[in-house]
Amino acid sequence: MTSKPATHQPSVLVVDDEAPLVRLIAEYLRRDGLHVETTDNGPDAVEMVPAIQPAVVILDLGLPGMDGVEACRQIRTFSDCYVIMLTARADEVDRLIGLSVGADDYVTKPFSPRELERV
Repeated sequence: MTSKPATHQPSVLVVDDEAPLVRLIAEYLRRDGLHVETTDNGPDAVEMVPAIQPAVVILDLGLPGMDGVEACRQIRTFSDCYVIMLTARADEVDRLIGLSVGADDYVTKPFSPRELERV
């Protein structure tokens, strides 16, 4: 776990178990001047949010340890950061579930990193 950065850069927490995708997203966001933290599982994400106080959490639905729906539900009990669900699940019911537990936006894979930057 890391602490909030000393700089005034906005922080983003990227939560996905696909390491190449995490590296790609992190690289794009860092180029935009953002501080990026990453994890590959739900329990660590829930623990990291109060520590780093991210402005945005990019959260996959299919995570080990705790799925993204439950992670989002728990994060919403103590944080109002912007949550973007990033997932391969494109069905309307999955989108509605993600939004109903507190996600602010829902982006389906595959996607363009530029698309994610604009959300």
